Amino acid sequence: MKRALVNGAGGFIGSHLVRRLKHEGFWVRGVDLKDPEFSSSAADEFILGDLTDPVMAAAAVDGIDDVYQLAADMGGAGYIFTGEHDAAVMHNSATINLNVVDAGRKAGVKRVFYSSSACIYPEYNQKDADKPNCAEESAYPAAPDSEYGWEKLFSERLYMAYARNYGLEVHIARFHNIFGPEGTWHGGREKAPAAICRKVAEAAEGGEIEMWGDGLQTRSFLYIDECLEGVRRLMESEFQGPVNIGSEEMVSINGLAEMAMRIAGKRLRIRHIPGPLGVRGRNSDNRLIRAKLGWAPSRPLEEGLRSTYVWVEAQVRAAVAEPAGAARG
Repeated sequence: MKRALVNGAGGFIGSHLVRRLKHEGFWVRGVDLKDPEFSSSAADEFILGDLTDPVMAAAAVDGIDDVYQLAADMGGAGYIFTGEHDAAVMHNSATINLNVVDAGRKAGVKRVFYSSSACIYPEYNQKDADKPNCAEESAYPAAPDSEYGWEKLFSERLYMAYARNYGLEVHIARFHNIFGPEGTWHGGREKAPAAICRKVAEAAEGGEIEMWGDGLQTRSFLYIDECLEGVRRLMESEFQGPVNIGSEEMVSINGLAEMAMRIAGKRLRIRHIPGPLGVRGRNSDNRLIRAKLGWAPSRPLEEGLRSTYVWVEAQVRAAVAEPAGAARG
């Protein structure tokens, strides 16, 4: 039985990935600072630990064949783009990656998957909301719009350097806005789909929701199941990457909100307010993944958003039903 390690196993993508790997017959160890928030981990072994500690990183990779490195200091626009967390984001995530890749090399790990991000793409290629350029080769000359993106780009190069110098088999994917049930939905670190679903679920019919910016900024969003399919296909391929794993179904944030309203059966107004936005437009370019893996995500956004809305709405209702003073979960 192959032994896999999922770093960041207490997070949204990581907890789903653990379940996927278990379903495929892997023995799985999960490591994170926290347990999964919304369900118990499916991992055979779950270690609560800080991967910025090299001793913890060494313990995590011990006896492991495949490492899935998803652990990072991250969040939505309200966390990444304010500038208030830049030092922590860069220090914590870079330290984790430095520890994990070196410990993995010393422990004889066979393969490593690294989850990079579409945030590495240059801001100058994403100023047109209708025609962003996120082809993999467009990453250089580098000019990410956040320190989060700069750290991801550094760590891509770190893993590729270990592949060249030490023969480590490395696979790198640039995720584009992964969403779905059991993702963070409140508290400041949530991504746009969960935040909008929460606002729509909380609003009364005929009311309004707030949105940062004019809502004309564009993005694509990928449902968690297709993200995991892409990760596993990449890991089992001979292609190192980096490669985009994302949807090509671009939508404005206004359009995303209107979609959530249709799903909810509510008519609401949108009140646009100042706030952190990131780039003006971003969309996955899937030409390379089709060429290298013979596959690309194809699930319609509305299908995934419907499942996500149902789940978020249930969380909102549960929170409202909690006794006064109880912690939200």
